[in-house]
Amino acid sequence: MNREEIIAAIDDEIGRLQQVRKLLLNSGGNHLFTSSSAKPAKKRILSPEARQRIASAQKRRWAKQRKEAAAATK
Repeated sequence: MNREEIIAAIDDEIGRLQQVRKLLLNSGGNHLFTSSSAKPAKKRILSPEARQRIASAQKRRWAKQRKEAAAATK
């Protein structure tokens, strides 16, 4: 690229950025960038049985990884 092509590319990019800026200013504020309309997620509550199932499954995964790691080192 020569100097004139680089300057033309920069001018094109500046033009695009100015158009985006104008669209954002005319969109009625900055509501696109605020999260005030988002509701907080409800906290999920697990039963003790569900917690136990999850814990048991994780312990089985860890045991499997330890077993595979031990077999790989032999």
